[in-house]
Amino acid sequence: MRFEEYRSHDAVGLGALVAKGEVTAGELLEVAVARMAEVNPRLNAITRDLTDEARAQPAGQGPLAGVPYLLKDLGAAYGGVPMTAGSKLFSQTPSAADSALTRLYKDAGLQIFGKTNTPEFGLWPVTESDLLGPARNPWDLSRTPGGSSGGASAAVAAGIVPAAHASDGGGSIRIPAACCGLFGMKPSRGRVSFSPAGEGWAGASIMHAVTRSVRDSAVLLDIGCAPQPGDPYFLSPPERPYAEEVARDPGRLRIAMFDGSLTVGGSVDPEVAAAVRDAGKLCESLGHTVEAATLPGDHAAMQAAARLVMAASVAANVDAELERQGRPLADGDIEAATLSIYWNGKQTGAAEYVRAVQALHAYGRAAGGLFETYDVMLLATLGRPAIPIGYLFEDRQELTKRLFSYMPNTQAFNNSGQPAMTVPLAWSAAGLPIGIQFAARTGAEGLLFRLAGQLERARPWFDRVPAL
Repeated sequence: MRFEEYRSHDAVGLGALVAKGEVTAGELLEVAVARMAEVNPRLNAITRDLTDEARAQPAGQGPLAGVPYLLKDLGAAYGGVPMTAGSKLFSQTPSAADSALTRLYKDAGLQIFGKTNTPEFGLWPVTESDLLGPARNPWDLSRTPGGSSGGASAAVAAGIVPAAHASDGGGSIRIPAACCGLFGMKPSRGRVSFSPAGEGWAGASIMHAVTRSVRDSAVLLDIGCAPQPGDPYFLSPPERPYAEEVARDPGRLRIAMFDGSLTVGGSVDPEVAAAVRDAGKLCESLGHTVEAATLPGDHAAMQAAARLVMAASVAANVDAELERQGRPLADGDIEAATLSIYWNGKQTGAAEYVRAVQALHAYGRAAGGLFETYDVMLLATLGRPAIPIGYLFEDRQELTKRLFSYMPNTQAFNNSGQPAMTVPLAWSAAGLPIGIQFAARTGAEGLLFRLAGQLERARPWFDRVPAL
């Protein structure tokens, strides 16, 4: 199979070719590996080659059997291989076993042949760690592919794979998908198990994927939404397979549209705000009712509580690894920006942590009130298109301002626990992708997949790919 033909199919399409015997899994893997060799030196999207392991992997069963796939180097462990989390501290520690999600992927027949770049501990919306180096955006190599699933999104946008594993604790699926012109669904809290690990960031973090097509995301969530024994929380099974939802009519939806910033101190570029309003007009043309509304809740309190929970989680994870290694923290173990977060976490008391979690739960209850009136909320994913590599950290005094002018609207739905997706419905005047975000009530991924399928049919994006 030639690369051009490979890229013309999504993961479901490639899986169908394998099932019909028109191509073998081995042939697909070799195309993906060749594409990796061609473009990854420019992108730095894939930071660990697992091609030999993929070639030795037993065949699985399912609609994606034989399809090449990548794991983010954070969240989903691959047995015997270090999960670096973008950090020197973890770079020499092999994972004891596959995580539950990795096992589900393998059982489904996905050929996992590499791990993708991520910032240290997934803390940033750009992918620029000291250990792994910066990942680059296929639409413009001087710009970030986003973070923390930046390597995954760069690999998918560049055509190495049609879909890749990703995770999202503050926007880390939606942000890179928006930067790279992809579809990115962040499922509800509890939809995908972190087993055997515990929760991430008090339940804010959730794993899934970035994809070129909506149906790939749906099928991958069908594979991954399997509760595991001992999970701290999980949701009732979906009413029907998500793969079936994509082709279903969403009905007439009542949509709340917001073209500003939810984050205190954030901003939305006029070009992006205009793209949000244009998406509202598209939804109206499809028969939906669109009204101006915002998300209720104390956003400043949510931000402060999420910052504390994140810092405490970093401190706990770092200390656990140092204890395992039997030594104290040394210079260079973690990056300077992470070190500041670590020490803030070390100073967090137990009561303070519990109050922060309570504040996040209060925020989720307030935010959930919007969906008593509306089916869906429509707003910008990012405040502006992909920013230049290095821009976020070049002026530490400006870091917070730059951070929230770039990612003003994603963190809210991690901490409310609600599902949210970014859909590549617009491009900037400079030719960079602009993602449009849609959120729904907890557990309503099926509704979002129905809407996404409708938007994909109305304004297709699959064939819009970077020249690279």
